[in-house]
This record gives sequence, C-alpha cells and structure tokens, in this order.
Amino acid sequence: MKMKRFISSLILLLICSSSAFAIDSKLVIGVVNFMTCLSESKYGKNEQAQLENIKKQWSSLIEETEKELGDLNTKFEDHDYLDGLSPEAEEELKMKQSALHQDLAKYQNQLYQILNQANYFFIQKMSTNISTASESIAENRKLDLVLNKEACFYNNPKIDITDLVIKQMDKNYEKETVKNEPTAKDEEKALTEAKSTQAKTTK
Repeated sequence: MKMKRFISSLILLLICSSSAFAIDSKLVIGVVNFMTCLSESKYGKNEQAQLENIKKQWSSLIEETEKELGDLNTKFEDHDYLDGLSPEAEEELKMKQSALHQDLAKYQNQLYQILNQANYFFIQKMSTNISTASESIAENRKLDLVLNKEACFYNNPKIDITDLVIKQMDKNYEKETVKNEPTAKDEEKALTEAKSTQAKTTK
C-alpha cells in the first residue's frame, strides 16, 4: 500500500513538473548586454563625458599642486638657495611645503570619493534607462522576460535585443533633451542677466 502511494505521488510530481516546464518553455525571452548599452547609447556617452569632465577638472588641480610642490622640493635640494634664506623664511617655506602635501592628499582623496559616488549614480541611472527601454521593446515584441546578458552562461544570439534597446534609449534621450532645452535656456538667460546686473552695480 505504501509503495503504491509512493509511486502515485511520484507520478503526480512528474506530471506537475512537466506542466511547469511546458509553461516555462513558452516564455519568450530577450537578453541585453548591459555594458554595450553603457558604452554605445547616447545616455551612456553623455554620462561618461560628464564623468571625464569632472576627472579632468580635479586632475588639473592635482597636477598644479604637484608642480608647485615639485618646485618647492627643488628649492630644498638647492643648498646655496637655502643658505641665502633667513631662519624665518626657511621655516615659512617648510610650512608651505607641508601645506601643499596636505592639499595634494586632500585633492586626491576627494577625487577618489567623487568618482566613486559619480560612478555609483551613473550605474543606477543607466540601469533605470536600460530597464525603461527594455520594457518598451518587450511590449512591442511581446517578450515575457528580458535578462541581463552577463547573468547568462549562454544565450542564442537570436534572442539578443541589445541593438533594439540602444535605439530605444537614444529615442528616449532625444525626447528628454528636447524637453529640458527650455529649462536650460532659461537658466542660461537668468545667469547672463545676473552677470549684467552685477556689472552695472559694480560701475
């Protein structure tokens, strides 16, 4: 009796598993290459350009500080120059050297923190953009599921919708850019008027 129940339960389990597999096999799936969307979409290129601009600004400040510190270190290696300084002037030079060391360390640390934070928000923002575009493509193509390609060990190239998602992202980017243009122009106009008013006041 127990054996019959076990066999019956096993058969029922197999039937349920087969049904579940049949349902899953009907899923229409698409995959998206996340990194390609980051590098090839207009959203991604714009965000990366902003990151690069931030990096350049801070790198320029760091390079200037390094140059100033290098010039100061050269003076300390010149014994004839040091012999011509008063004790007070030499002490002032040492204080300046110490301050530059601190500034350099501070700028490098700030750049590291800013880039880390900017990269974090960049990935978050891009994830949202990719998700929105993927949803639009899924609706148009009647897809049940869209996966990140990096999460798959293998996928048939036929289900790769990366190019479609990038095109949709670019469309969304253009719409957003047009929508934000009036605001950007208003801000630029207000800034110009403020500078003009300040110039008149100064006169």
